[in-house]
Amino acid sequence: MIDRAHVDRLHGEIWAQLATSGDWWTGAQRLAVATQVRAATQCGLCIDRLAALSPNSVPGHHGRSGVAPTGGVPNDAILNEEAVEVVHRVVTDPARLTRTWADARIAALGEGPYAELVAVAAIVVALDAYRFAVGDQATSLPSATSGDEPAGDVTARVRPEGVGDVGAWISMTTKKSMANVSRALSLLPRTQTTWARLVTDSYSRGPEMLALEWTRAISRPQVELIAAKISELNQCFY
Repeated sequence: MIDRAHVDRLHGEIWAQLATSGDWWTGAQRLAVATQVRAATQCGLCIDRLAALSPNSVPGHHGRSGVAPTGGVPNDAILNEEAVEVVHRVVTDPARLTRTWADARIAALGEGPYAELVAVAAIVVALDAYRFAVGDQATSLPSATSGDEPAGDVTARVRPEGVGDVGAWISMTTKKSMANVSRALSLLPRTQTTWARLVTDSYSRGPEMLALEWTRAISRPQVELIAAKISELNQCFY
């Protein structure tokens, strides 16, 4: 059984990881992503696009939240317009994203930076959704650590070996023995570690994923029903 105290500790550790440099973005930039995740639902451009038949028919600029959590530096000095577009669209209108849209953002940002924006946005949405579900206020953003990658870290700004085109929008590991959902962020070793901790603790529990019966507060079929319904509500094509 996992209690609220355990979840709070885990989420605190994940926030601390997000505040450090990732595979391509610094801790300050990753927290700026979190700020934009929360700003996206109140963004006038995103609201207008959601009401439109096609999001591409609505021009404009995304609303900004003002100042990055590190203080004193506007978010647009940390995340450029293309990066903000990725975060806002992933948060507010993921069902209508297209390969053409993704290719344009990847061309502007680079494949690794694009993938990490998507990953960090997804992590923050999951963390905030939990707080909302249990009736808590959203967690206050932590302070960013040093903006530089830790000395000697070979994963920062390095494309890992063994990844390639497997038919997805971004490169993933070519190991076919892994499920696609498990290798989706294999382009981002550090960020995938953070994401995997959240997924494993909140849902799959590692090897337990293969068991047909789970000893939890709710049964395996109930867990999967909730997961499937949430996926349907979010129009998750996977």
